[in-house]
Amino acid sequence: MTAYSILAVTPTSEDWIPTYIEPVGKIIEKHGGRYIARTTSHEQLEGADQPAALRVILEWPDADAARNFVNDPEYAPFLKARTEGSTSFHFVVDGKDDLT
Repeated sequence: MTAYSILAVTPTSEDWIPTYIEPVGKIIEKHGGRYIARTTSHEQLEGADQPAALRVILEWPDADAARNFVNDPEYAPFLKARTEGSTSFHFVVDGKDDLT
């Protein structure tokens, strides 16, 4: 079942960004993922304010692919750089409707 990663990222340092984007894109592809959106153009319509500089949506073949990406040893130094250089939240969501 298709799954989606939804990330909210606010850099606290931009040092990690130039060396992150290209290699991480290749690791995402290795796990069958693809970017749906990487944008600073977003608007929160409901709920308590949760600002983020960047919103990212990734599509995966399934949730295991997302978990395998996050746990890939090749990704580990990039994950460390991103989490140390930003405030980040990453959710994986199954592409299904449990309410029907």
